[in-house]
Amino acid sequence: MERAIKWYGLAYGIRWLALRYFNAAGADSEGELGEDHDPETHLIPVVIHAALGRRPHVEVYGTDYPTSDGTPIRDYIHVTDLADAHVRSLERLTEGGESEALNLGTGVGTTVRQVIGAVSRLGNRVPFRDAPRRAGDPPALVADPSRAFKRLDWRPKYSDLDSIVMSAWKWHSARARSTAP
Repeated sequence: MERAIKWYGLAYGIRWLALRYFNAAGADSEGELGEDHDPETHLIPVVIHAALGRRPHVEVYGTDYPTSDGTPIRDYIHVTDLADAHVRSLERLTEGGESEALNLGTGVGTTVRQVIGAVSRLGNRVPFRDAPRRAGDPPALVADPSRAFKRLDWRPKYSDLDSIVMSAWKWHSARARSTAP
């Protein structure tokens, strides 16, 4: 897709930025917008749902990866930081910035067990069980956001794991209370 956008931009004189999200997570600070998929497949909401009793447990797919605790590593980025990167991208294009693709992440990896631990620290037990690896899952996917940092004069401010989990927890727990029978 990025190649198609590049050639379209060259053909029609349009500047563009392709923003490559890593694992978008969290909720807005006002508690109005959060992550809700059906079925839910994203790790942080899945772990929160298990802690809230909305699902029986979390499946930990693979415990034999070459990582600190054997579980896969991913780079989580708070949705508020993504929104800020979008605004800065539009400003950059308006000011005549070059077209390119930029990775939006933190450059910091977090394991599945670290996510479970972060949710557990909020006071609720997270039931989980180990499961076999999923085919094709790499041990680690972590952004190199250095070009986005430089080109957009941007740094994630809300993307430490505890901030992401706390914002998502507030949103999901409020939603669980409002939908309880």
